[in-house]
Amino acid sequence: MRCLSICLIAVGVALFGRAAAQVSAPVAPEWVEQIIHDYLLAHPDVVIEALKAAGAKEKQKQEVAIRAAIAAKGKELLEDPSSPTGGNPKGDVTLVEFFDYRCPYCKQVEPLVETLLKEDPNLRIVYKEWPILGPPSVVAAHVALVALERGRYTQFHAAMMAARGEITEDAILKVAADVGLDIAQVRADMAAPEFDQLIRRNYDLASALGIHATPTFVIGGNLIPGAVDLETLRQKISAVRNAD
Repeated sequence: MRCLSICLIAVGVALFGRAAAQVSAPVAPEWVEQIIHDYLLAHPDVVIEALKAAGAKEKQKQEVAIRAAIAAKGKELLEDPSSPTGGNPKGDVTLVEFFDYRCPYCKQVEPLVETLLKEDPNLRIVYKEWPILGPPSVVAAHVALVALERGRYTQFHAAMMAARGEITEDAILKVAADVGLDIAQVRADMAAPEFDQLIRRNYDLASALGIHATPTFVIGGNLIPGAVDLETLRQKISAVRNAD
């Protein structure tokens, strides 16, 4: 809105200058305000263009800030050894996904992510367990990290993303059993403090990047929130690859 105010003030100054040039007596502020008011009513396109300019400037400012934050947090995003990964470990482009197993939009885009991994042999993915939708989400993230240690993360992740209905602790443990995990061992291991530490790092990382919802993808210097379409993801990956 600051940009809009500046634009409108500039219009007012220009109008005031024209009027003041025609009179020698002091000009009352109320008269100037009336001139600006009447002009803007007669020319609403000025306000519309000022709003567009303000919006474009703010968007550009936000994009610059996001790119700077992504660059500053590159190691945490791409190289945290505790974060699950998939695709080609030596891929030339990395897609980072912040997600929650209870998020319906995460489930909606999961087939698109799977399609990308199948069609792009040079794509790497980093999964950021970011349980923000309540205690069952936290349980699911912990069980997922147990599955990672047991070499069953890919299977557990896919099964949880395919799961429908209410996601309770019992439902999560059933999925774990279905993918071959020992439930007694899962219960014993899921409270490991290193899992809390990883999830806390993911919370802090999301906060530093201004991420507010799931799913959110990071591709190169781009932050892509929401359930985007497959073509958008392809274009972002291609843009990063072609820029190198």
